[in-house]
Amino acid sequence: MPGIDAVTRGRVLFGGDYNPEQWPEEVWQEDVRLMREAGVNSVTVGVFSWARLEPRPGEREFGWLDRLMDLLHAAGIGVVLATPTSSPPPWLGRLHPETLPRDEDGRVEWWGGRQHFSHSSAAYRRYAASITEDLAARYAGHPALTMWHINNEYCTYDWGDEAAARFRDWLRARYGSLDALNSAWGTAFWSQGYGEWEEILPPRHAHYMKNPGQVLDFKRFTSDMLLECYTAERDIVRRHTPHLPVTTNFMPLWAGQDAWRWAEEEDIVSVDLYPDPRDPFGAQHGALVQDMTRSQARGPWMLMEQAAGPVNWRGVNHPKPRGLNRLWSLQAVARGADAVCYFQWRQSRQGAEKFHSGMVGHAGEAGRTFQEVKQLGAELATLAPHVTDRHSGADIAILHDWHSWWAGAHEGRLSTRVDLADTLTTWHRALWRAHLATDFAHPDHDLSAYRLVVVPQLYALTDAAIDRLVAYVRGGGTLVSGFLTGVADQDDRIRAGGMDARLRDLFGIRTLHEWWPLDEGETAPTDTFDGTLWSEEIDPLPGAVAEAVYRGGELDGLPAVLRTGRAWYLSTLPEPDALRALLADIAERAGAEPVLAGLPDGVEAVRRGDLLFLLHHGQDPVTVDVPGSHRDLLTGDVLTDRVTLGRYGVVVLAS
Repeated sequence: MPGIDAVTRGRVLFGGDYNPEQWPEEVWQEDVRLMREAGVNSVTVGVFSWARLEPRPGEREFGWLDRLMDLLHAAGIGVVLATPTSSPPPWLGRLHPETLPRDEDGRVEWWGGRQHFSHSSAAYRRYAASITEDLAARYAGHPALTMWHINNEYCTYDWGDEAAARFRDWLRARYGSLDALNSAWGTAFWSQGYGEWEEILPPRHAHYMKNPGQVLDFKRFTSDMLLECYTAERDIVRRHTPHLPVTTNFMPLWAGQDAWRWAEEEDIVSVDLYPDPRDPFGAQHGALVQDMTRSQARGPWMLMEQAAGPVNWRGVNHPKPRGLNRLWSLQAVARGADAVCYFQWRQSRQGAEKFHSGMVGHAGEAGRTFQEVKQLGAELATLAPHVTDRHSGADIAILHDWHSWWAGAHEGRLSTRVDLADTLTTWHRALWRAHLATDFAHPDHDLSAYRLVVVPQLYALTDAAIDRLVAYVRGGGTLVSGFLTGVADQDDRIRAGGMDARLRDLFGIRTLHEWWPLDEGETAPTDTFDGTLWSEEIDPLPGAVAEAVYRGGELDGLPAVLRTGRAWYLSTLPEPDALRALLADIAERAGAEPVLAGLPDGVEAVRRGDLLFLLHHGQDPVTVDVPGSHRDLLTGDVLTDRVTLGRYGVVVLAS
């Protein structure tokens, strides 16, 4: 299937969501003028236009979209045409209330917002297929069309009756029999044994804790149902335009989709990314999402949405300071993005997101936001001919799996303070601060190319995944794992001994006696650092090396960090500086080196092909040693041995 290279053709795509239906047509001409001035070469159209395209059931109003597509093509601007199915028109909910999702308390989620559709509704799917079919048939041959964008930010749950029926069908296909389901869910506990399929419901509101196996499978089911919606529309547009790529936009590290599986169904993997401008580690959050998206794509990817300024859904919505939009956009390119796009082109004057920024803000073309957008557009055009599809491979892989995340998040866990997304971020941040490049990988992936594999936490692992980790270490790889890894199998059944025996042997653990979660503000001191969040009572095997030992309290003298050969196990979460130092030391032993030695804090070095991106995430000038002579592609200047970076400064060096 065609990838993003079928669209870019030596360019970096630059633009964003364009919603001209919000504006009189005389504004469109002004939009196109400003787009050309800003270097925009791609816009996404139609994401929320279902009510405009189909104002009444079966009616079609394509005239406005015809005129828009022609206008954009005449200006040399490509169109990513969206199917509008994420926000059905009010008439659909009125005529077919079964298309509206219900929450776990049975309340209907009405129209008036967005994403108000049941993924399991036959009526919704029928109407979605119909509008998609007509869009594809009408615009398949239009010269402006470059790509398809299906729906938008799939995120809808549904606990309603139609979803319940589909859930039962999904469970029949998964387990085959009620005996197998009862075993997987452990229904012998609390008298939950099912004797008829009709007794099974989604995990609706319950008097006390819900069955963890039922909740886990419902999350799997939801991801699969949403994926069915995506692939149904994808297959329609592919039939009309087999030469064009198809995508839909992920949300960063969102819990509701198995993004590894979804990525396999996309021609282009795309993501929406909104770090908080006030977050001192906003750049690291961006780097994590970019590393994960590139790894899912296994090549170039698309930054579908970001904000040119403030968003409108945080408690306090801060604008981006001067230069930050440029810095974070070029960071995405450094990490493999071949498209830098925004929500949205022109800031809305009405509706729920009128305070969410646009490339053209309420201040208009004289505003700082648009002037910075223009600068970025010019720089991306300068940079594009030198950007290759190849991203320099990392020596380190971080393992992540959505099924393990879902299983470990049950309400009956030992500590609600343990959150997989936070743990993953903490470990990635330690590596990022140590200037170590990382990929992400699934436990089922081939890991042999990596010098170091990092497992922040994989609570639930299949037998095959455990065997793969053991074989990786036996084959010469270095593995470092955090706590609560290998505790359960794929059905969330606790492994005998509290951790799989193969992993206990690998890490040098004879007995894992007890888990000791820590309260807010509580630490577990060791001889080298303070542990946070968690601790464990471990009895080591002979020959295992205690690299750090608990001091004081119930765990005094027991190992906090245990190593057997090239396998490391952290039974606590070291404080940030200690985790950074520990992972840097392990990486060095494994032969994984920083991208550039001697970097000051706050400066990020990323290689993409033959290019070296230096990104300064601070405001005070810094000097970086870069031996040799290099040309900065953004300015054309030749720099020798040293580079000075000012506030939010970026250089892109070619040797």
